[in-house]
Amino acid sequence: MSTSGGTKAILAALGANLAIAASKFTAFVFSGSSSMLAESVHSVADSGNQALLLLGGKRAQRKASEQHPFGYGRERYVYAFLVSVVLFSVGGVFALYEGYEKIRHPHELEHWYWPVGVLVFAVIAEGFSFRTAVKESNEVRGGQSWVQFVRTAKAPELPVVLLEDLGALVGLVLALGGVGLALATGNGVWDGIGTLGIGVLLVAIALVLAAETKSLLLGESAGPREVALIREALVDGETVAGVIHMRTLHLGPEELLVAAKIAVRHDDTAGEVARAIDAAEARVREAVPIARVIYLEPDIRRA
Repeated sequence: MSTSGGTKAILAALGANLAIAASKFTAFVFSGSSSMLAESVHSVADSGNQALLLLGGKRAQRKASEQHPFGYGRERYVYAFLVSVVLFSVGGVFALYEGYEKIRHPHELEHWYWPVGVLVFAVIAEGFSFRTAVKESNEVRGGQSWVQFVRTAKAPELPVVLLEDLGALVGLVLALGGVGLALATGNGVWDGIGTLGIGVLLVAIALVLAAETKSLLLGESAGPREVALIREALVDGETVAGVIHMRTLHLGPEELLVAAKIAVRHDDTAGEVARAIDAAEARVREAVPIARVIYLEPDIRRA
């Protein structure tokens, strides 16, 4: 999958979150709403997360070195994992703490029109960012459901931005509900409850992101479709009679390592086997372009 779609979604989210963070902090200063403070920190954390994703994408483009012969593609997974840590520690834990303190020491909201106006603006801006992420994701997810797309995507940027934006929209609804109930009842506890809801939401999203990016960091194989295409491409029915066993590993979102033991006839010459391996590698790269590192070992199939 090309990184262009992910980069576009990240930049849209970054622009939206910077504008939203500034407006939320302004609303917090005038109203004293803990929900607004939690949402402000949430937007700042999201902005930092998008900066981390951009940095990870940039560093992953470095050329392979003697120390890292397979390149730096998996650095994108490292930075995506850092995003989940930041979302948990900065966004989620702070919101939980702030909500707890507000419930213990509630106070009425001042200048209520500030938080309400900012929240409405934030919903519009986050909606634009979320729409961009959905549009870019639709171009690559094919017939997968959204849950399948998040769980199986090898490029982490789009799933991360999708979940962040979804969490932001739900968080804004919680904040609006908390502020609205606090204004309607005159009881600031509702503002604290809304803040707690934001904290629980952010922690849940962070845990999902951490689990998915951890799997990518450990190393995931190619998807079932790619594995089937590679197996089919390896066999030519002549020199390469079959695949004895095969392993695949994502070196990065757009780079795949393929290692396979292929069955050849016992009476083939070394030259014939070498030419068959070269032809098999060419067929694999044509069938699955991201299969850039291929190691094939010829062997005689045994019972």
